[in-house]
Amino acid sequence: MTLLLPNAALAVDAGKPLPALGMSEIQAIKGQYIYIDYWASWCGPCRQSFPWMNALQAKLGSKGLKVVAVNVDAKRADADKFLTHTPAQFTIAYDPLGESAKKLAIKTMPTSMLVSPEGRVLFVHSGFRTEETGQLEAKIAAAMAVSN
Repeated sequence: MTLLLPNAALAVDAGKPLPALGMSEIQAIKGQYIYIDYWASWCGPCRQSFPWMNALQAKLGSKGLKVVAVNVDAKRADADKFLTHTPAQFTIAYDPLGESAKKLAIKTMPTSMLVSPEGRVLFVHSGFRTEETGQLEAKIAAAMAVSN
């Protein structure tokens, strides 16, 4: 199942393979569903998305979903301060030079995508609004059920 949500900001199309991002945190979990979220410490919606992603990992982790949030702050201290106030119960990766974000042409924070165990992008989502979490979670669960 390939879903493309509105306002997608990625250079990669849903249904296409995720380009190699050179990130060990993502390479280590290939073969599973991966919800990749690009975020920055200055991003207000990112602060709102972390509690939801914690709940998402708790709810769907046992069904094969791994949440990986990729920080693009140039200074690690900015990300660490964010994480002190907004803890993550999922994997955090760091891209201080923004190389993977540039490869995907990400322009909006947060931008997220669901990647299949085969490495295909199932859908992309730009931004975060609390009122959309039910719909977004349903799309993730549906994509995982169809792909299984």
